[in-house]
Amino acid sequence: MKTASRPPNRASPRRGDLRLAVIGGRGFYDWDRLSGAREVRVKTPFGPHSGPILAGELDGVPCAFLPRHGKGHVLLPGEVNSRANIFALKTLGVERIIGLGAVGSLREDLPPRHFFFPDQVVDETKLRKGTFFGDGIVAHVAFAHPFCNDQTAVLHEETNRLGIPALKGGVYACMEGPLFSTVAESEYHRRMGYSIIGMTVMPEAKLAREAEICYSSVAMITDYDCWKPEEEVSTSLVVENLFANIDNARRLLSAAIPRLAALPRACPCSRALAGAIFTAPKAVNRKTAAKLKPLVGKYLK
Repeated sequence: MKTASRPPNRASPRRGDLRLAVIGGRGFYDWDRLSGAREVRVKTPFGPHSGPILAGELDGVPCAFLPRHGKGHVLLPGEVNSRANIFALKTLGVERIIGLGAVGSLREDLPPRHFFFPDQVVDETKLRKGTFFGDGIVAHVAFAHPFCNDQTAVLHEETNRLGIPALKGGVYACMEGPLFSTVAESEYHRRMGYSIIGMTVMPEAKLAREAEICYSSVAMITDYDCWKPEEEVSTSLVVENLFANIDNARRLLSAAIPRLAALPRACPCSRALAGAIFTAPKAVNRKTAAKLKPLVGKYLK
């Protein structure tokens, strides 16, 4: 692991202390609330992660921050190396991830500047690598409930306490991108009963589950996709809504992270791989097992 030259304000947290992480989406490229921050890079078997991981503390709680699209937003949604991102965070000891991302609304009751906490997802991506497994190790992990219910409940409670307009429960449709929806696609998604449309939660949530990390999506609504003709989307309006959402996201993280740090991991996320590895022990590819040791080490001796 190499550390970039960013002078710390105080002693930086050690690798095993970083149990919480935030993955920032469009517009959220840095986190100036972290004290004692340093930039960290982790060598992974899946290549480089999106950008330097910022490791520091928020009100005494060790946290990590990773910019999903890289510094300056240089990666398309389909170019984000989610396997490297999640593997790097797992290697650092992360047990909880909050994924921030801008989305379009497919519901009248979800206007711009609202936060939404999905409890389901439909994966419409086509070109992304969505598993750590293969190459001699087969695992089938349960994913019926793709987001950590306990963690999401805390985040939703804190948005309500802070007065941030938010709703919980519904379907995130994850499209490939990078183009936005056609009108026909938007209307189709509405007929299917989906709540929001975005490009980034998959395969991030899948990989977090394979890594036994609790994952929640904080979907920040910037527009009505393209299904509502009277609400014509303009770039300037989307950007204005985006930065209003980011201000609220910073408030939410400051309020929720101390609670999440104290929340016991009694959810199924922490044992998602138990019984999920189908490959017979004698048939396991040992090179793959060594590569995936941070994930499977406790199951493959």
